[in-house]
Amino acid sequence: MTKTIFDKVWDSHVIEKIEDGPDVLFIDRHFIHEVTSPVAFVGLKNRGLKVMYPERTFATADHNTPTINQHLPIKDELSAIQVKTLEKNCNEHGIDFWGLGHKKNGIVHVVGPENGITQPGLTIVCGDSHTSTHGAFGAIAFGIGTSEVEMVLACQSIMQQKPKKMRINVDGELKSHVTPKDVAIFIISKLSSSGATGFFVEYSGKVFKEMSMEGRMTVCNLSIEMGARGGMIAPDEKTFKYIKGKEYAPKEEEWDKAISYWSKLKTDKGAVFDKEYNFKGEEIEPMITYGTNPGMAIPISKSIPTSKKSDSKASYLKALDYMDFNEGDQMIGKKIDYVFLGSCTNGRIEDFRTFASIIKGKRKSDNIDAWLVPGSHKVLKSIKDEGILDILTDSGFKLREPGCSACLAMNDDKIPKGKYAVSTTNRNFEGRQGPGARTLLASPLVAAATAITGKITDPREII
Repeated sequence: MTKTIFDKVWDSHVIEKIEDGPDVLFIDRHFIHEVTSPVAFVGLKNRGLKVMYPERTFATADHNTPTINQHLPIKDELSAIQVKTLEKNCNEHGIDFWGLGHKKNGIVHVVGPENGITQPGLTIVCGDSHTSTHGAFGAIAFGIGTSEVEMVLACQSIMQQKPKKMRINVDGELKSHVTPKDVAIFIISKLSSSGATGFFVEYSGKVFKEMSMEGRMTVCNLSIEMGARGGMIAPDEKTFKYIKGKEYAPKEEEWDKAISYWSKLKTDKGAVFDKEYNFKGEEIEPMITYGTNPGMAIPISKSIPTSKKSDSKASYLKALDYMDFNEGDQMIGKKIDYVFLGSCTNGRIEDFRTFASIIKGKRKSDNIDAWLVPGSHKVLKSIKDEGILDILTDSGFKLREPGCSACLAMNDDKIPKGKYAVSTTNRNFEGRQGPGARTLLASPLVAAATAITGKITDPREII
């Protein structure tokens, strides 16, 4: 029987099938942070339970953490309590905790891969929707709720209905200045923000095969922004090279065994998907959003489309009203107040290299507040070691300390009401980056070009 890679990983982790119900799925890796874990630990305590496999759980502080003066006590009382509570819970249960100041600290979906915790063929969960990031390694990774966090802590398993399967093929060649972020936003704009609801997506084709691991992580990260349960890409030599030598990667004989297994994690020829889409890389241009969901996106050179469907026209116009945009508006040239580079979508070293490639030898526009936030301390170190910090500094930019930062307005980094932010993050709904903030999702290249000119700029026009 032919199987997809999703089938192979999922079926190998089923502990029990419940007739006409969900599967009981074993979980290999469990990531936790300070926001969605406290209530789960309270639930364990109330039931007199311990964490079953603490060595399979990894904790980091990221959502509520400041990105300035991390050596000082956290000023926000609630944030401080949440981080301290996570540390206390981890100490009580023997879980690795990477708090502020720890060399492994960073955004949960950045530190997992860069330490080799994320590997092909695993099941990975976290109380965070963008857990789908880890699917870039050929893992089944998805976000869970607080009650499910408690379930995984208690018994290392979870009850899940097996999703339907979707394959998205992108072949051909990408144009100049088109990044993995543009590929992901393009796909979402074609399928809509709900077009993959109920599905687990496999990305295949030449474009994904040629992508770096950082790029694949960006694509899989954004899978849920079209409603998917998660996304994954079959592992290959790039995957193995990325993992090899990392702290938690298999060693010596175990490495050879792992490679033997990982190499088999491919979709069989003739395997059937419930839905399939095909796109050409040549179709994709640098993208930008104009509304209040990631599906409201267009090539940066195009104008905002006119609403067509009467049943959705009201919500469409409401989104434009929130953004203070109009049907037919050109995006290029619109004045911007903030530029944000970071998050679990675009906070890796490759993203900073990309950003630096545009701004090198130029100056930041005076009207732009730029928040550049590495995804981890390891990314921060690479920025310094590679000379990227010098490029940023010479161009008038300042580097912040690692954390989720302005992605979600759970910390001090909030975009003020009515201000526009070109952001390399994953969500642009009302108030996502702060009450009344207006977010335009884009790639690090678009963000860099905008930071230089002070207005939305096609990176292909920057010389």
